[in-house]
Amino acid sequence: MSTLINNYSTETLLDMDATEIARLIATNQLTSEFVTEAYINHIKQTNDKLNAVVEPRFKEALDEAKKCDLETDQTKRRLPLFGVPISIKESFDVNGMQTTGGITHRKDIIKTEDAKTVKLLREAGAIILGKTNTPALCFYQETTNKLFGRTNNAWNLDHTAGGSSGGEATLVSTGATAFGLCSDIGGSIRFPSHFSGVVGFKSGAFQVNETGHFPPTIIDQQKHMLGLGPIGKSVRDMKLVNDLISKKHVKRNHYEKFEIDILPVDNGYPISDYTSQQLTKVKELLIHAYGANESIPPYFDDTAKIWQEIMSINGANHIKKIAFNTDKVNLWKAYIQEKAFKNTQVDAYLSWAIIGANLFKPSQNRLKEIENILIYGQKAVDQHLNNRLIIFPVHHSSAPKHGDLYHEIFSIKKTYLKYLPYVTYANVWGFPSLTIPVGFDENDLPIGIQVMSKVGNEEAIFELGEYIEKHFSGYQRSTFKN
Repeated sequence: MSTLINNYSTETLLDMDATEIARLIATNQLTSEFVTEAYINHIKQTNDKLNAVVEPRFKEALDEAKKCDLETDQTKRRLPLFGVPISIKESFDVNGMQTTGGITHRKDIIKTEDAKTVKLLREAGAIILGKTNTPALCFYQETTNKLFGRTNNAWNLDHTAGGSSGGEATLVSTGATAFGLCSDIGGSIRFPSHFSGVVGFKSGAFQVNETGHFPPTIIDQQKHMLGLGPIGKSVRDMKLVNDLISKKHVKRNHYEKFEIDILPVDNGYPISDYTSQQLTKVKELLIHAYGANESIPPYFDDTAKIWQEIMSINGANHIKKIAFNTDKVNLWKAYIQEKAFKNTQVDAYLSWAIIGANLFKPSQNRLKEIENILIYGQKAVDQHLNNRLIIFPVHHSSAPKHGDLYHEIFSIKKTYLKYLPYVTYANVWGFPSLTIPVGFDENDLPIGIQVMSKVGNEEAIFELGEYIEKHFSGYQRSTFKN
């Protein structure tokens, strides 16, 4: 272990956000090597049970950290993430590492270039510790796959970490990384952030370059729903990382000039008592401080169905081809064989999700209807959010047990219509959305809320997010022990 500087303990480091770590390294109060070693040791202590990190990069990270500590160029030392160790969701290309999507036949594919976002973070001085687990092809919300296995929630191993960024959220919840780079096309940043008690930010449509993210989105409507962004320990880190990787806009801050609307708890969709209580506490704070209102935004009731239909365009044929290494496969046979014998190369979660995409595939006439809804609806929701921030729950409850969330979403009974409107609103309309922990339920599982608005209002989202973070629990590290 490298020298402990100024009596900063490992426990203290695990609680720190990236902004603080970068400041301490820049002012020579910490070494990058010490921080990197602390993270690596904590990952080694916990990963057997959590299975968050699936491809470590420990030796390279330590070598890069030592090099940072010897750096004398002050321009480099002033980089915003100089010497800060971070993690990367498995779906992003990293030079010299795999990008498998959790698919067994891709395990020997080694990438020779960084994804665009990874490159930007490296240029900002970050050090990559390793890559974290996802569902197969990031196609469902339970982080498990045939290649790497299942990731567990650090607050309770029997409960889901969500997905598709479940590995990142679990790792951040233990403190063993400064932040992680993630993606979200259907709650994939926000579900895990909410379930793990961490902070997450989904960027707005087309704000972050997705080059080098796997699998690539090939359908225009799906591209609009995808947002890339960080999962971390503070709102200020979300702003820092978003500023580094996203397009630049004229800043519209000072959220006090915005109207603030909060989704009523009696909104026609399921919500647990503890989730309702936390949302009500947020509402009471913001009504008192800023005259917030309760309101249901335009097209709220339509978005879950539209999201499912967009994700089912072409029956997810491109996902099927990647998963099975062919588009000529009997999905039902593959699903039944995996359920019965567990001897196929594709897990049952993925094959059933692709079957669902085929069952819910929109007709050509319905696709035209969706296109019209999106054209006129986008104008309506953008206008509604021109000077407005809206606050939603992320999910109706804290983290369910493994498999329960998946079955809520991927059911032939279309139960996704009940359980997905809270997250799909931001995806369908391409909104940036910030998830903030605000408390815990009766089982000591975290509960978060999300703040969203239209593209261009990110500064106001972050300002309000910091205000909420200050008055509620914010990030609290899980002290999971092996």
